[in-house]
Amino acid sequence: MSVETDGEVIGRSLREPAAFAVLYDRHARLVHRYAALRVGVGAAEDVSSETFLVAFEARAQFDAARGDVRAWLLGIATVLLRKRARLEAKAWKGMFAEHVAQVLEVDPVDAAASRLDASAALRRLGRVLRRLPAGERDMLLLHAWADLDYQGIADALDVPIGTVRSRLNRARTKLRRVLDAETTREVEVEHGRPDAAAQS
Repeated sequence: MSVETDGEVIGRSLREPAAFAVLYDRHARLVHRYAALRVGVGAAEDVSSETFLVAFEARAQFDAARGDVRAWLLGIATVLLRKRARLEAKAWKGMFAEHVAQVLEVDPVDAAASRLDASAALRRLGRVLRRLPAGERDMLLLHAWADLDYQGIADALDVPIGTVRSRLNRARTKLRRVLDAETTREVEVEHGRPDAAAQS
């Protein structure tokens, strides 16, 4: 007996609504993890639940030929997360290693040695992510945190794949540039500006 595809489960759920629970069992953890990384563990439960409620209500419109269910669910979650932009910005402002360790299920004891460096890097990352335009940020996070490829992101956000490629490239470039500039500033503050030392 073969395992039903996600598309087949959705089709069956149109006749047997309880069958939709199979999709929840398969994908709830992914949706929750993605939401938790963006808005924190507490708010992720609401986003995850609402994502599956919206998906259940819209399941008749799902087109299996257009994309996979993971991308569809993450697209719904992304739209819901946009409505929580303030909460997301607050989560990134306070982003720290323990939060990410909790979401990624890393043992905080194992991560203790690198926690301070990770915490500083994550705060820096949070500041940079807040500066990106929402569309670029969504694409970057769907790729990095939900592991969607270009086609999956295009399906999730209902945009052409060429748009995904160009925006993702632009977001990566901005991210690198800002992180490099912030790192340089931090080194200069910590060790003094090299040109200032040469002038004295």
